[in-house]
Amino acid sequence: MDSSGTPPTGSGKRERNRIRNRTAILDAARACFRDQGYDNTTIRDIVRRTDLAAGTFYNYFPSKQDIFTALLSDFLTQLNRSLTQNRRAAGSSEDFIHSAYLALFTATARDPMVYELAHHNDRALREQFGADLLGLTMRSLEEDVREAMRRGLLPELDHGFLCSAFFGVAYEMSLVVARRAHENPGQAAQEALQATRFSTALFLGGIPQVSALP
Repeated sequence: MDSSGTPPTGSGKRERNRIRNRTAILDAARACFRDQGYDNTTIRDIVRRTDLAAGTFYNYFPSKQDIFTALLSDFLTQLNRSLTQNRRAAGSSEDFIHSAYLALFTATARDPMVYELAHHNDRALREQFGADLLGLTMRSLEEDVREAMRRGLLPELDHGFLCSAFFGVAYEMSLVVARRAHENPGQAAQEALQATRFSTALFLGGIPQVSALP
């Protein structure tokens, strides 16, 4: 029975089972990819890390590639939502930069395998998502930067250059955070914070100089 005293319906129970099974498969796949590498992991390896039958697995994911797609989709969906919320809630240029980088690096440090997997499987990404995989993330950044300029949080700089700089630092530094978090999980949160402070200081120090350019 639930908190209202009403017994759970059959459909409600099935939905909970579906969510539980999907989560179990993704958690098992994440562990296998981390320990063995994506290429060396088989579906049998993943199933063995769950209490599910192989037939149940195929009801959720027809292939290993579909698991990779699900892991990355979940990661990007949550990350983009967090990035957008943080940037739009910013009250200063420092808030805008710091909050966005903190959200990105924290997500990467919490799940470094997904970020590394995405980076090292560019061909698979293009096959699954198309060539514009990161296009939505970039377009969201461009919109938020324009809005920050309109609000006076950022100076009126070359919009394309600034977005490319934000994105390039984020992409490459996230790889460093992912690698360090993977090698030393106990320091993952600290690595994310240090990367955030570094990136924020880099832009806060450089933007005034760029603003002074003719």
